[in-house]
Amino acid sequence: MKKALLVGAILFFGLSISLTVGAQRAAAQGPAGEGAAAAAQDSSRSLNPINWVKKDSKISAETPESRSDSEKKLTPNLQAQGILAANVSATDACAPFTSLAGCLATLHASRNLGVDFYCLRAVVTGVHTSADVSGCKVADGEKPQDLNKAIHQVKPDANAKRAAKDAEQQAKDDLNGILR
Repeated sequence: MKKALLVGAILFFGLSISLTVGAQRAAAQGPAGEGAAAAAQDSSRSLNPINWVKKDSKISAETPESRSDSEKKLTPNLQAQGILAANVSATDACAPFTSLAGCLATLHASRNLGVDFYCLRAVVTGVHTSADVSGCKVADGEKPQDLNKAIHQVKPDANAKRAAKDAEQQAKDDLNGILR
């Protein structure tokens, strides 16, 4: 009697598992029948979790045209604040950076900490331009570093984490100022 009950339980569980797997495979093939085409094209019910996250249109990928326009708008403001020299444009200063926000944060950090922007830029980007960085604590062929590590390398006695956070907030404020 116990053996028959055990065999029956195994058969029951085996059958229920095979029906569940079969139903999942059928559901994975998509909708079928009347209205299937409309249901398949309805992207508002996406099951892809990446599509659930809304992207901020203001901080989307920078196009070269929009970055150039932003740099032109920022230059007079940055020069007035003393962040950029009068003979330097944001376009020239930010050329080695992949993002404008990263450049602005580096500019603010260099001003806030009293370090040479070109030294800090060389560490953050890993790019050595024609600017004189001979007096900097920067090694040639260095890999790019995040702003926090770059600040620590250029000015070890500074609170690098706090300085980077403050500079990034100032950069964000600058960018929001030109978007308004």
